[in-house]
Amino acid sequence: MATAKGDGAVGALELQAAIGFNGHVPCGLICHPDTEHILYPLGCTVVIQHLDTKKQSFLHGHTDNVSCVVVSGDGMYVASGQVTCIGFKADIILWDFPKQELLARLSLHEGKVEGLSFSPRGIYLVSLGGQDDGRVTVWDVSKREAVCGSPASPRSAGNANVIMCSSCRDEMFVTAGNFTIRVWELDTATKKIHPSECYMGQLKRIAVCVQITDDDDDFYLGTTSGDVLKMNTSSKVVTACGPQKKKFSMHVHLAQSPWLKPPEGLNSLVLRAEGKVPNALETKLHQKYASESTAKEAVTQGHEQDAVPFGGPKEKAKAQSQTTVQSGVTALLLLKTGGLIVGTGEGAVALCTGSDFQVKKRMQVEGGVTSLTCRGRDDQFFIGTNKCQMYRSAYTTFKEELVAVCHTKAVNDIVFPAGHSDLFVTCSTNDIRVWYTPERWERLRITVPNVTCHAVEVTRDGMVIISAWNDGKIRAFVPATGQPMYEINNAHNLGVTAIAATSDCKQIISGGGDGQVRIWNIGEKTQKLREVLKEHRGAVSCIKINKNDKEGVTASLDGTCIIWDLVRYVRKQMILGNTLFKCVCYHPGEYQLITSGTDRKIVYWEVVDGSAIREVQGSLSSSINGMDITSDGAYFVTGGDDHLVKLWDYKEGAVTHVGVGHSGSITRLKICPANKHIVSVSTDGAILIWKYPSSG
Repeated sequence: MATAKGDGAVGALELQAAIGFNGHVPCGLICHPDTEHILYPLGCTVVIQHLDTKKQSFLHGHTDNVSCVVVSGDGMYVASGQVTCIGFKADIILWDFPKQELLARLSLHEGKVEGLSFSPRGIYLVSLGGQDDGRVTVWDVSKREAVCGSPASPRSAGNANVIMCSSCRDEMFVTAGNFTIRVWELDTATKKIHPSECYMGQLKRIAVCVQITDDDDDFYLGTTSGDVLKMNTSSKVVTACGPQKKKFSMHVHLAQSPWLKPPEGLNSLVLRAEGKVPNALETKLHQKYASESTAKEAVTQGHEQDAVPFGGPKEKAKAQSQTTVQSGVTALLLLKTGGLIVGTGEGAVALCTGSDFQVKKRMQVEGGVTSLTCRGRDDQFFIGTNKCQMYRSAYTTFKEELVAVCHTKAVNDIVFPAGHSDLFVTCSTNDIRVWYTPERWERLRITVPNVTCHAVEVTRDGMVIISAWNDGKIRAFVPATGQPMYEINNAHNLGVTAIAATSDCKQIISGGGDGQVRIWNIGEKTQKLREVLKEHRGAVSCIKINKNDKEGVTASLDGTCIIWDLVRYVRKQMILGNTLFKCVCYHPGEYQLITSGTDRKIVYWEVVDGSAIREVQGSLSSSINGMDITSDGAYFVTGGDDHLVKLWDYKEGAVTHVGVGHSGSITRLKICPANKHIVSVSTDGAILIWKYPSSG
């Protein structure tokens, strides 16, 4: 067997765009002071996006998920913290924003950096460690070194969760968390910080967000109890402003979204495929979903007409008969005009004004609010949610506009429709989504609640999306509308794990967790089981069919790949390996196969006799989960648990380019039909689009 060349001098894949947003990071969505950019975390990367042109740039440097991001008041610096394994240092990286360069790596906290905040003039950066660290540290930005540190909370209280610097004084900041609120003063002469405990009386609250007024007179803290605490900085007395008294209803925004056409506006179609679906697409089915879409689900985002008071001391008696927010107040935004925008864990966003915090305007977004950030002087603000969605709203209209969406859980598969490089389909838990590549926008979403889609395929004629689900069903949908076409119930006992369609669109080949491979004849109104192949003893992970539909190959976690005769439905060759096979590809000439899996090796095989002809080391540390090859067979790409996208020269068996950007394990990746870009997906829900190199 031949051995691969060393990785040596390899090029770097250029990351063109990222579809994704880690909405679980508190205050992770930030408007830059220049009012032209927003920043947000995605895996181990901080994304900088121009608001008008949508052009993205990326800050690479973290080794694990980014846990917090902050921008200095003058916009010159960006700081980001990360999580890491227990017992290891979690880095804080200081970035130069104009040059988008790494300035310093600050490492003192263990396990996680919980929060960051710049002092008003950007002289100091204050950091808060996570649960395993529990310390607050003051850093000198110019010297790039720690000034001093201290335990963030007293022993009698719980962990501190949030940190915020003063608006006027560089030497003052506040920490808050589980039954603790502290105001800190930095003594520059002795280089020590001194805390002052705030008197909370009978209030027992867990603070999760904090904002401070421009004059430093008051701090406002959102709590898990659903109320806002107001703390006076001079008296150190904390009072409750009152609980939110009424839940907001959820609305879903829908609009038609054509297949294979440029998008019109920024609306997405959401179809919920619940219950059993007939085996054929009939007139009755079309009428049913059309009526449901218009009457029930195609509801534009609206607002309830009832006044919803946020609360206050005067409303205390009345509040006892109202419903409080179970998920609490999770985000706050103080406006220059004196108002307070409140975001809750149930997706309600309210504008509160006056001393009694009466709600004047309100809206509902999907998912719990984790970020509120203002663009400019209150003319516009952005909302980030834990459903990984971004919204934009004007202060005057107070109506939500969806500006970015992405998967919230691991993306399991990706496929391009034949001949179309500007569209691709992904699948995850609960949904299938169609994306328009040039604008990185979701064109279609098909939702099937409480189940996971393992694999997705688009028939060669582009007329059907077929999908494999963990409830043992094969589901087919119309690409133009997302309406269900048919379901094959009980296709596999232990879930459907892989799927492929023949080029004539008349047969589907599915693989299951039980190891069986099944061939289905697909008619206009019927779907019939044609054959069952029972050679595998483990879950089928990948299925590929050759161009003339007479031969196919299946990879399995039982350590075998089997080449099948799809005319006589018998085994032609069996490939054995000391691995769990995760992926397999035909060379376009169809005389060779390449496989990979948990043994980290890429092996070339002869199709005729199943013999191994070359073996190369695909990864130094971990499993390879996905693989794809160009239409001319000159290059192929791989990705896996090492988070790296690698482009290989097929003949040389050597890496030519490497892409770094994922923080989760890469599950699948594809080269677009026109060889313009590579799209990779991962367990952290990210979809990364890489520029395909012009030359090897």
